[in-house]
Amino acid sequence: MYIESVPNRGSPPAILLRESYREGGRVRKRTLANLSCLSAEVVEGLKVLLRGGVAVSSAAEAFTVERSLPHGHVAAVLGSARSAGAMAWFDAAPKHLRPVLLAMLVARVLSPASKLATHRLLHDDTANSSLGRVLGVGQCSADDLYAALDWLHEAQPMIERRLAHQHLVGSTLVLYDLTSTWLTGRCCELAARGHSRDGKRDDPQIVFGLICTGEGCPIAVEVFPGNTADPATVAAQVEKLRTRFGIEHIVWAGDRGMLTSARIEQVLKPQGMDWVSSLRSPQIAQLAAEHGPFQPSLFDERNLLELTSEHFPGERLVVCRNPLLAEERLRKRGELLAATEADLATIAAATQRARRPLRGEQAIALRVGRVIEHFHMAKHLELTITASSLTWQRRHEAIAQEAALDGLYVIRTSVPAEQLDAAAAVAAYKSLSHVERAFRSIKTVDLQVRPVFHYNTERVRAHVFLCMLAYYVEWHMRTRLKPMLFDDEFLEQASASRPSPVAKAVRSEHAKAKDASRLAEDGLPLHSFRTLLQDLGTLTYNVTHTHLNPEAKILITTRPTPLQAKAFKLLDLNPACTQ
Repeated sequence: MYIESVPNRGSPPAILLRESYREGGRVRKRTLANLSCLSAEVVEGLKVLLRGGVAVSSAAEAFTVERSLPHGHVAAVLGSARSAGAMAWFDAAPKHLRPVLLAMLVARVLSPASKLATHRLLHDDTANSSLGRVLGVGQCSADDLYAALDWLHEAQPMIERRLAHQHLVGSTLVLYDLTSTWLTGRCCELAARGHSRDGKRDDPQIVFGLICTGEGCPIAVEVFPGNTADPATVAAQVEKLRTRFGIEHIVWAGDRGMLTSARIEQVLKPQGMDWVSSLRSPQIAQLAAEHGPFQPSLFDERNLLELTSEHFPGERLVVCRNPLLAEERLRKRGELLAATEADLATIAAATQRARRPLRGEQAIALRVGRVIEHFHMAKHLELTITASSLTWQRRHEAIAQEAALDGLYVIRTSVPAEQLDAAAAVAAYKSLSHVERAFRSIKTVDLQVRPVFHYNTERVRAHVFLCMLAYYVEWHMRTRLKPMLFDDEFLEQASASRPSPVAKAVRSEHAKAKDASRLAEDGLPLHSFRTLLQDLGTLTYNVTHTHLNPEAKILITTRPTPLQAKAFKLLDLNPACTQ
C-alpha cells in the first residue's frame, strides 16, 4: 500500500490510499480510501508508517537533543589531516594510541594548549568540541597523551623521512632557518641562555631549526640547546638529509648568519652540496673595494649586477640594489646619530653644570658607553673624554663609505647560471620569507609552541615536532582555502610581472580588490585562517534520541551555511562523514 497525490484540475489534489497488485502478468492498482479529509500532518505520519517507520505526534517529540558540540572546524582540520597523510604517519603506533595522536594533532590546530588542557578538550565530560567523540578518545587519560607524545619522539625520523621522500624527490632547493623560544623552569637539559629572538633575555631558551621546501612546506625540525649558534646547526641538518633521508644533492638556501663562509667550506663543499646565501657587510665592502665603487649607473633596470671574485672561487655573486632600502637606511642612520648626539649632549652638559658636575674620566666614559652601546653608533663618532669634559665629532668619511653601500646586498651561490640565473637566485634567497612565515604561525598566531610545558628533553623535542606537523596540516589547508582568506591567490604571477626581483613584492590586483571589499568574488565575507575556523565551529554535532528508544543515540549535524559549504567544498570534505 502507498499514498498517492492525484491532481484534480483547479481543486486541491486528491490524497488516495492505494494498493498495487498483479493480474494476468500486469501490475494494476486500486483505491482503498480517499484521505483528502485528513490533515497534512496525519497524511505524513501514515506515509512514515507505510514505509516501516514510526510516526510521532509532533516534531517536538521526535528527537531529544542531549548535547550539541562545535563540529565544523573539527571536521575541516581532521579531514585535512587525513588527506595530508596523518593516518600513515601514525600507522606504526600502538593501536590504542593512533586516535590519540590524531586528536593531539588536530587539537594543536584548533585550540593550542598544554597536554592537560588538551585532555580536558577531548574528555566527554568537559569537551567543548566534537573531536573526542568523533575519534572515540573521550575517555582517554592524560597518561595516554604523554605516552603518545613519547611514541612521537621515537617516530620522528620515520615521519620526516616519509615527508622528505614525498616533497623533496626531484626538488633541488630547501629552505633552512633557525629561531628560538623561551622555557620556564630549569629542569630541561636543552634550556640555556643565548641570543633570544623574542627579547626574553631573563629566561632560558631552546633553539630549533626548520627545513622547508622552496614553497614553504615544512619537512623536518630539529631542537638544539638554547646557547647553540646558528652556523653550528648546519652540519646536523646536512647529515640528516644525506643519512636519514638518502638525498645526495640539494641546494641549501639560508641567511648570511647561517651559511657562513666557514660552514660552506667545512660542511657543504665536502658533502657536494650547493648553496644560496648572502654576504656580510664587511665582505660587501671588500667586494666594492675589489671592483671599484658600485655606482647606480652600473645597474640595469633590474637593479642586478652579476660578477665573480677571487675571494669566493667557484661562486657567482649577484649584487642587488634596492633604492627604497637605501632611503630607509639613510633615514635610520640619521635618526640614530641624532639620538646619540642628543644623549651625549646631556652628558656633556652634566660635566659643565655648576652644582655637583660629573667628574672623572672613568665615570664619564661609563655613561657614554651606555649610550653608544644602545644606539651602536660608535663607528661614526670620534669621542674625546677628559676628567672634566666630553666632546665629539662625526666621522664623515666613515659615514660616507657606509652610505655608499646603502641599499646593496649580495647573493652568493654555487649553482651554475644555466640551472639558476641571477633573478632566480635572488628569488630563491627571498623565499626564506616562507620559513619566517612558518615561525610566525608556529610561535604566535596559530599554533603557539610557547610556553613549553615540558621538562623532559624528549618530550620538548616531541612537542616542537607536533607543532611542525600541525603547521604542515595548516599549510595544506591554507593552500586550498585561499579564495576564502585574505591570502594572495596570484602572488606568483604578480611576482613574475615585477620589473626586477629586487623590487619589493606587491600584492596582485585581485588581492588588492579583496582587501578593499572584504568580500570574495561570490559575495561571501573573507576571513583570516583563525576566524574561518571559528565560523566553521558553529556547525554543530548533535547527540539525540527518540522517546521510543532513549538508549539508541542518533547523531545529527546541522546544515552548513553557504560560507561553511564553500569551505568544505574547497577542502573536498563532507562534515557529516568524519569517522
